Amino acid sequence: MAVQPPVAQDVRRTMIAAILLGIGFMAAIDEIIFHQLLAWHHFIDTGSTALALASDGILHTMELVLFIVGAFMMIELHGRRAQAPGYRGPGFLLGMGGFQTFDGIVDHKILGLHQVRYVEHVWLYDIAWIGAGLILLAIGWKLLQRARQGQATSQH
Repeated sequence: MAVQPPVAQDVRRTMIAAILLGIGFMAAIDEIIFHQLLAWHHFIDTGSTALALASDGILHTMELVLFIVGAFMMIELHGRRAQAPGYRGPGFLLGMGGFQTFDGIVDHKILGLHQVRYVEHVWLYDIAWIGAGLILLAIGWKLLQRARQGQATSQH
């Protein structure tokens, strides 16, 4: 029986897959909770219900595509035994935080596609929305530093 040579851990692809999963997951949370259940906003709020629903459909499609691509990448890495231990969690959190922060700054403030919620003191919601993204980014970054130093829990 031939001994298989060890497979190198693929840190780059593990991070990309985990980031895609994190983006898709956070987009799903946004779309399901804030667009559908609470009905606070749509992806593009213009006053046209048809455009609002279509834009939510596009967001939902993109979140699913990112999630599926990330999942298939992770499955392929697992099949090759090339997942890099310690990098999945940081990548996932960086993807979640990146989506949340981008949405809060670019979609809400720069492009004005929608607000978190249409209320008098929207800045309170903006602080919470963007702050949540920044917290996720900070935790993901800290965990990434630990993984790079070989100190992640899953690396032991």
